[in-house]
Order: sequence, then structure tokens, then C-alpha cells
Amino acid sequence: MFKISFLPLIILVLFSAVQDPESELTKFWEEASRAVQDGDFKGYADTFHKDAVLVNGIAGNSYPISNALEGWKKGFEDTKAGKMKASVEFRFSERFYSETTAYETGIFKYSSQNKGEEQSTVYIHFEALLTKASGEWKLLMEHQVSVATEDEWNSIK
Repeated sequence: MFKISFLPLIILVLFSAVQDPESELTKFWEEASRAVQDGDFKGYADTFHKDAVLVNGIAGNSYPISNALEGWKKGFEDTKAGKMKASVEFRFSERFYSETTAYETGIFKYSSQNKGEEQSTVYIHFEALLTKASGEWKLLMEHQVSVATEDEWNSIK
């Protein structure tokens, strides 16, 4: 009887140690937001798979994420140096995932402000394809679909 009464506790402890994919993915996006706010270029770059692709639906092209990161690097450096402030937030309209794959859609809100200037904010519809390998989620594809409105942003929580 003594052994059987501890069985539910043991099962609870084992299952609580395993993270569900949605909470892991939420932490992934929180880390991306932190990296942008802190100007942590390496931390942000590390959220992407080495072969990741950026699809820019607004400009109508696609290219390796390494090209996009190179274009964004100065903004990270300026943020880290205190020359500007930057932030990004993510809201999701769909989240499909398994233990090792995820497809998420939503809107991100990116705000930046150079010292002495007005803050600029853009809302972008996006799609993300992620994979989990060696215990880490990585973005394989970021598709910036189109410009969104603040009302659209407010419609998803």
C-alpha cells in the first residue's frame, strides 16, 4: 500500500519535468524579444537555424537569414550602445506544434527610437516555421507576410 500511494506523486514529478511544446515556444519568443531589447545580436542570431530563410512578402523576395541579420546588425549594436531603444512583441493567431516541429502565425510589433527622435512602430503579419534539435528550438523560416494595423494587433491576444 505504501508503494502504491507514492505512484501518483512519482508520475506527477516525472511529467512536470517535461515541458510542453507551447510553453517552450513561448519561452523561445520571449528570448527573441529580450535579445532585441538588450541589443544582443548573438542571442538573436542564435534563435535561427544556420540554414534559415527570411521570406519578405512586403518586398516580394526571400534570402538566407544571414543576409537579413547582417542588415539588422547595426540596429542591435546601436541598441546595445544606448544610441537607440528597440523592442519586439509577438501575438499568435495560430499555433500548430509537435514535440519537435512548429508552425505559428500572428503579428509582431516592432518599435524603435533613436535618441532625440520619435518612436517608430510597425506591425507585421508573420509566419514562422521552427524545429527542435538537441533540445533547442530554432527558426527555419520567417515569413513577413504583410503590414498589419494596430487594430489587427489588438484583435489577437
